[in-house]
Amino acid sequence: MINANTEIAREVLQQYAAILEDWIPKDAAVAIAISDYYIYYVEGIHDIRLKEGQPVMPGSIADQVITHRRKVDTIMDNSLFGIPYYGIGYPIDLQGEPAALIVILPPTYHVLRHEPFRFLTGKQDEEWSPVPIEEIAYIESLQKKTWFYVDNEQYCTSYTLKDLQLRLPTSFVRIHRSYIVNIPFIQRISRDISSNLLITLRNGSELPVSQTYMTDVKKALGF
Repeated sequence: MINANTEIAREVLQQYAAILEDWIPKDAAVAIAISDYYIYYVEGIHDIRLKEGQPVMPGSIADQVITHRRKVDTIMDNSLFGIPYYGIGYPIDLQGEPAALIVILPPTYHVLRHEPFRFLTGKQDEEWSPVPIEEIAYIESLQKKTWFYVDNEQYCTSYTLKDLQLRLPTSFVRIHRSYIVNIPFIQRISRDISSNLLITLRNGSELPVSQTYMTDVKKALGF
């Protein structure tokens, strides 16, 4: 049954090819899910190691698309596939059943991003202050809120780290599920007692680099 569905999926991709090739890189990964499982997956530059026949997990892009029948465009963390990724899901129909076509790209993919932020407006108590983006040392997700740090000041913003990752300049790099760092504020990179990378900022803050983002960090910093 999966083999038959795979052939159907390939035919669907041919139908959508003219539309998708306008913006999708040739090396993007593509998945198709129908009902509650995946019937097609071809790996790309960013492989999330999805398998044909694998069930659709709650909260995934495929699940959101099939359930709500709408396009979903978002960054996903590593909680579902062990690898963060940027995905765009489209609602389609296969043999009368709701299905989803998902394009999978690296989480740092910026073709669809808006113009990078030039400032962030942060809240302190009952006051709001616009802060130039280049003055922000790092951004943190803590207790379901997003905070950014300038000198010794802490500000709260309504954006999530996922939102910010799409619109921050390239000087910012995601190092952890909870942290995004502005590279010019990095003082040094060392290893802790477990041989994991530890970033020390110029203000003395020490932030861990998770294994998930290790490759991205090394690539961004050139070591």
